[in-house]
Amino acid sequence: MQTPWGDVPVRDAHAHLFSRNFFRILASQKAGLPEEDPDHAIVEQLGWDLPPEDTAQLAARWVEELDRYGVEQIALMASLPGDEQSAADAARAFPDRIHGYFMLNPWAPDALDRTRNAVEKLGLKGICLFPAMHRFSVQDDAMRPIYELAAGRPLVVFVHMGVLTVGVRKKLHLPSKFDMSFSNPVSLHRVALEHPSVNFVIPHFGAGYFREVLMLGDLAPNVYLDTSSTNSWVKYLASEMDLKDVFRRALAVYGAQRLLFGSDSSFFPRGWNRAVLESQITILEELGAAAEDVRAILGGNLKRLLA
Repeated sequence: MQTPWGDVPVRDAHAHLFSRNFFRILASQKAGLPEEDPDHAIVEQLGWDLPPEDTAQLAARWVEELDRYGVEQIALMASLPGDEQSAADAARAFPDRIHGYFMLNPWAPDALDRTRNAVEKLGLKGICLFPAMHRFSVQDDAMRPIYELAAGRPLVVFVHMGVLTVGVRKKLHLPSKFDMSFSNPVSLHRVALEHPSVNFVIPHFGAGYFREVLMLGDLAPNVYLDTSSTNSWVKYLASEMDLKDVFRRALAVYGAQRLLFGSDSSFFPRGWNRAVLESQITILEELGAAAEDVRAILGGNLKRLLA
């Protein structure tokens, strides 16, 4: 992709795969839908496109978006527990363009077996944990086998800390009984030190816990940040701070080698959210970022972690 630093390969480290099965699972959680084709009714309420049954076709649409905007690769997360196969099907259809991630509920009785299958058989590259959503501590002993399975592998353990809102659930008026008491990045400190060969990624600069995520990154070199979404959580910071200040401080603590560009793209017809990239390129240019640092943030770091 052409940028102020020349042609820079862009790899998106954070996007969501809303498969047909994803909507089918959502429909099972909402009352009052027609018995026939409830996933179609869900998508109509949202005003989005209904994805095809064949996830490979949905993957092809994502690759068309990547080609349209000059993006080399994208990490697509299966965005409900139990949809690992969809992420695997998308990655299998375009292995050079798509990395598959999956959401794990560690309280599921088969959580470890699901993780082992996702990583070892399906070849997924991201284990996505949402402590507030599933109400668990990252320090719980039940998590240890998950981290041990991830150790030393070319994958990431994605841990959503901070404020958590799920737009699709809000639009459908589905309950979101999250618990922010599990959302402090500091709780990952001991875990990261005990598992130094696991690469942990916290999205959205910690989504409101910016001071805490800076402390964590200063002490744990295997923790990374992704830059995804609008980062509207900056409203919780001091009034004089904005996203440019967030980038400046994150670069000072984490360095360019531990920041991953992400768009948080998700649904069609919107498709890939180019505006996120454009705003962050502007910030990096205003900060006077070096070309090698920009290359690392916009794609080089993701390539290295998942190679």
